Amino acid sequence: MRRRPTPSGVVARLHGPEDPSLTPVVLVHGGADRASSFRNVVGRLPDLAVTVYDRRGYGESLDLPPARSLGDHATDLLEVIGDRPAVVVAHSFGGHVAVLAAIARPGMVRALGLSEPPVPWMDFWPPEPRASLEAIVGDHDPGVVAERIYTAVSGAGGWERLSEGEREARRREGAAFCADIASELEAPYDWDDLRVPTLFGHGSRSWPYSRDACHELAARTGQPEYEVEGATHVGHVTHPEEFAGFVRATVGLVERSTVPGAGTG
Repeated sequence: MRRRPTPSGVVARLHGPEDPSLTPVVLVHGGADRASSFRNVVGRLPDLAVTVYDRRGYGESLDLPPARSLGDHATDLLEVIGDRPAVVVAHSFGGHVAVLAAIARPGMVRALGLSEPPVPWMDFWPPEPRASLEAIVGDHDPGVVAERIYTAVSGAGGWERLSEGEREARRREGAAFCADIASELEAPYDWDDLRVPTLFGHGSRSWPYSRDACHELAARTGQPEYEVEGATHVGHVTHPEEFAGFVRATVGLVERSTVPGAGTG
């Protein structure tokens, strides 16, 4: 693993061969998450040049100035990509970061893999999960939100197993998470503006509305789908081998000779 700081202070961690003939791959984590959650996925891609990083407000980037907008996250991603066009694979909220970066600099993003991007602003997104997101934004204690989300994801006893220092860091990440959620309640971009080959991924055991959203997005944009067998929403954690297959399938889009046109969003 090689560390490379960017001008903004975000630290990119590079894994795999130092081979200029390989297309770089950048993984982008979602909300209430960190780059470390991709560790087992990265371990299954030893032949690829894979970069991970903590988004502003999380993990190693916790102490950076907070993002003023979703566009700041996209700028950070473009700095992580650097001067060599890359394949970008993003989980959940990270998909918004990846799409904005691809719209801003399509020449720097060779292909996108979007794993269950939440799209609560779109007409087919059910009202119940949107209401849950609105409740998160309306909560006046982001630290409590972060604790609640971590407990839900890690299972019984997960929070208690953390050291007090780790708990405090997770609570501080709650501010970034709430800002993430707030930025996706209204359309942060238009799918018509995306001109990059894209693969929409979803876990076979994920929430029905999340799977349905991927079906709908693929149909509207004319782009392909990929099912991560056996996985829920956090398949990169629970099914790293299968999620690595999704990464490889996204890299395979680079070899396609034509790019399907984007649809309405």
